[in-house]
Amino acid sequence: MLITFRCKAAPEVMMYKEHAKRILDLLNKDADRGVITAAEAPKAVETIEKEIAESRKHQAADEVQQDIKAHTAPDDKEHEGMETVSFATRAYPLLEMLRAARDHKCDVMWGVL
Repeated sequence: MLITFRCKAAPEVMMYKEHAKRILDLLNKDADRGVITAAEAPKAVETIEKEIAESRKHQAADEVQQDIKAHTAPDDKEHEGMETVSFATRAYPLLEMLRAARDHKCDVMWGVL
């Protein structure tokens, strides 16, 4: 399922719900529907930036690496190797929207038309 984030100060941002949930959980927001007000935007930016910095300190967990190896045959030459997408990469579009919302004093909404 996709979530579309909307803000008057930035283009729409679409994310898979499972990926957006991690970010929204950090901000204590519901993944189905909600709003980050202009007043909340500075704190939201700060929170996400801290989580990005923290996530960059840690390499992919051994369990993830084992899972990748288990699903990729060592002699498989036809398929490209599995690439993981970092939290920073996934969060970047929404972080940019929140920065614009903060700077232009706009709300960010999702789950409502």
